[in-house]
Amino acid sequence: MKRYLCSIIIGMVVILSIGTYYVKFSSASSLPEYTFKKLEGSDKELDPVFINASLENNAFFESLMIESNGTTYESERSFLENLNGRQDHRIERLVKEHRSFMRGKDSISSLYEDDDFLAYAWVNSEITNNGKMEAEFDIGLLEKKDEEETSFQIELPNQERIMNADVRDVQLVHSKLQVLTMNDVNVNNEKQTKEVHLYTIDVANKKVLSDKTLVSETFTYPNQVDIEMPTDVAPSQPNNMVLISLIKGVNHEDGFEEKLKESKLLSYNYETEKLKTVKKGSLSLDRERSGYADGKNLYVVEMKSGKYRIKTFDLSSQTLTNDTELDLAVNKEEHYFAAFKNGRVYFLLGNEVDQGSLTYKPIQLLIADLKTGKTLYKGETVINKKNSKSFGLFINDLEVK
Repeated sequence: MKRYLCSIIIGMVVILSIGTYYVKFSSASSLPEYTFKKLEGSDKELDPVFINASLENNAFFESLMIESNGTTYESERSFLENLNGRQDHRIERLVKEHRSFMRGKDSISSLYEDDDFLAYAWVNSEITNNGKMEAEFDIGLLEKKDEEETSFQIELPNQERIMNADVRDVQLVHSKLQVLTMNDVNVNNEKQTKEVHLYTIDVANKKVLSDKTLVSETFTYPNQVDIEMPTDVAPSQPNNMVLISLIKGVNHEDGFEEKLKESKLLSYNYETEKLKTVKKGSLSLDRERSGYADGKNLYVVEMKSGKYRIKTFDLSSQTLTNDTELDLAVNKEEHYFAAFKNGRVYFLLGNEVDQGSLTYKPIQLLIADLKTGKTLYKGETVINKKNSKSFGLFINDLEVK
């Protein structure tokens, strides 16, 4: 009887969930439609762009996606689509092309892809009853030509001293898998240690060949060390270099104060196995680490003479190779989003709140040639509702297929 009662309860929950979903869906027609109005250039440039956002209306929030062909709300997606959640478009492509291999793999930073191989590395971990972590690598390699898969699990080296290991980059170099992780190390109650490790894995023989510590920083409160990476615009593609930002500072009562003389940006070359400090040159450290990297170049957004500029910094020669001005006026009240792909920079301005209200101004989108700065498309969002001032649109991120 208990078993049947449990089944009935589960069934009622599912029915109520679906019912709630379809009630919500029925109101989708009353939601505003956002489209882009072209001011300059070609509408074709919009095709690979989509914007993830949230609609706000009197404490009501709904997720939506704006593309070249219109707006799609979360409530317009199927129940199963929303149940599974929205995937990164790069993950979606890989799932369509290699469904068997991609099962259970949803982090783009854990994947590597070239013309011949698709590789995967992740750290599975759990805390045991005695408070220690047990961790293992989950490794996969797919040979695309014959769809031959290799997968195995192997213990993470020196796991007894590690509290957490986060995979941040995966590369295949000379038939060996290179897995970059950021680790929190178990020391004592007073001291903390953060490290960046590079594990070299022999997939053919299913073993870890080496565990190389690239960065290790131990500190005691109120001192603090953070290790970050600039935004990777090509996370699953073959890259020779990876950037690591080391931020040192001290916590005061009024907040965190960075020690600029001790903070630095590092680059690691997978081919030469060299770790170097990136020269500051004409770029500030803050701009460098908030930039966008693709393994060859670092792209930095700066504001000068009332315009946005994109500076391209070659990581191998550590020289500034390009300085492009965008035809878009600076608005310090608005947050910008940038993407770099296909020799273009996709630049979005949004999230400025009008004074005294919760409405947002139209989003501005500029697509320009990365080398010349020539405008290929310029436009802004328009809304089809007469009562548009009652709706607030908050941008979450900009993606380019």
